[in-house]
Amino acid sequence: MKYVLLFTSPSDDTWQRLPEDRQTAIYGEIMTWWQKHEANGVILGGERLQPGTTATTYRVGDDLSVQTIDGPYVEAKEEVSGFGVIEVESLDAALELARSWPALCVPGEGVEVRPVFAM
Repeated sequence: MKYVLLFTSPSDDTWQRLPEDRQTAIYGEIMTWWQKHEANGVILGGERLQPGTTATTYRVGDDLSVQTIDGPYVEAKEEVSGFGVIEVESLDAALELARSWPALCVPGEGVEVRPVFAM
């Protein structure tokens, strides 16, 4: 089954408050984690995203007009910071993989596991 892992981060400066050597260590762990799971065919693709402040959002209004909004549509304490598309045998396997995400040692970090709609 295919799943998308949505990596979420606090929209405040939590990462910037970490010591630089700690940030570097976590990013190194993330790269190692990603490369390992990509090499064994579990991760099919994914990307790190620019901050939500760089987004442009289109929404349909009540009058069916399309509205353009600079930035993310929803204000939240966290934002999607990246995603990975994975293929594993079960939801349990997807959850186990998500639980091993190296950034889960930083307050406010999260991983949402969402099944891909089979067409």
